[in-house]
Parts: sequence; C-alpha cells; structure tokens
Amino acid sequence: MPQLPVYAYGAGEYGALALPQNWMDDVKASREQLQAQADVLRDELARQDCSAEVEVLMAEPAALGVAIARRAMTCDLVLACDAVRNSTNAAGRAVQAALFQIPVGLMINGMRKPGALQPKRVLLAWNSGLPAGRAAHAALPLLRAAEDVTVAVFDPVATPLRDGENPGSDMARWLSRHGCKVDVQQYPSGGVEIGRAILDRARELRADLVVMGAWEHSRMRELILGGTTRTVMAQSEMPVLLAH
Repeated sequence: MPQLPVYAYGAGEYGALALPQNWMDDVKASREQLQAQADVLRDELARQDCSAEVEVLMAEPAALGVAIARRAMTCDLVLACDAVRNSTNAAGRAVQAALFQIPVGLMINGMRKPGALQPKRVLLAWNSGLPAGRAAHAALPLLRAAEDVTVAVFDPVATPLRDGENPGSDMARWLSRHGCKVDVQQYPSGGVEIGRAILDRARELRADLVVMGAWEHSRMRELILGGTTRTVMAQSEMPVLLAH
C-alpha cells in the first residue's frame, strides 16, 4: 500500500482522518494494478485446469508479514517468487518476517531450477537444532519422493549434548523409516563460511533442493556479523526450503 501520509498518524479515536486526494488515487491505482495481475494468474491457472485460489492482498509493510502468515496456515508450502526476494523490498522483508510465524516451509528460488518442487536429489543441512528439525519435518513429503537424500553435517561436535556420537545418523534413521534413501556425510568447513559450504556441497552433489533451518542466531547478529541464513537467502541460484 502507498505510504500513509505522516500527518495522518496520531488521529484520536473519534477524530477525523483527513487524507489527500492524491494518496487515495495512488491506492486506487495500486489496487487496480494488483487486480490486473490477479486476473492474469486466474486465466493462466484456468488454462492449465489447475484448482487454485488467487487473493489480492494490500497492506502497510508492517502488516504484510502477519497477513502472509495467516494465509500460510492452510498451505503446504510458501513459495517466495523472485519479485519478492529483494531484501530492500517491503514484500521481501514481509516474507522473511512471516518465516517466524508460519507452520510450513518457505522455499526460495523454487522456479529457478527445474525439479525444485519435485526434487530427485536433496541435501538436508543438519545440525541437531530446532530450526533444522522443523525444516526436515516440513520437507518430509518432498524427501520421501526424492531418489536420494544426503544428510550433510558441517563441523559436527560428536558429543551426547551436541550432535551425538555419530552426527546425522539419528536423522538418517528417522528418514529411512519413512522410506527415504539416505546417505550421511560429515564435512569439515575448512574455514569456509557454513552457508557457502552448504551451497558448494549442494552443487557438487547436483542437488535439486537444499533443506535447512533458518535463523539459528538472531537476525540482528546475522545482519551485523553475517551468517548461514543470510548467505543462503542472498543467493539466487540454488532452491532452498527453510524453516525456523
């Protein structure tokens, strides 16, 4: 939605809110543009005989994340298209914010590579953390249908309180019980940033999809110091399914 004029904020509960006509015109034009895009999508979905619903959503940037998350409650997967991946864009920031409030996985670059939505080879970046566990559960239907799943553990700490005596083997056993063909690989990062190491291994394995947990550390820490999630979300080549 076009930014609400500053002087419109702070009006009392029963006070009149005066809005300039040019702002109203901008809102109308934006709504008409969105509606036109929705009509194109509906026509394309009808042409492909696909059962689907198209919604037009217009809200202030701060409210977009909540609105996306509410609709994701009844979905299997959230697919972030290239148009909303730019972190400087309000919609891109809203998609990242929604990641903290959705019960399903968020996929980026899903239309960049053929087979991302029906992957044959998947790399699951595993570290025994809660976000990684949620990502594995969110991706389970895709993992069960894949031909090969590689559970990749980077710089594992083989202690009972961290990654276990044989890091990655517990996740491999669980996936095997679901009929997945699983291989466990333990990789030393060799000083390479973990996010970059994950992407390098995925390319070596010719993976169609990477599955991993997001924001193991706070977003503020990753914004200042960098981090795995930030590195992976910044790239625009490899499809990645994330969960927090």
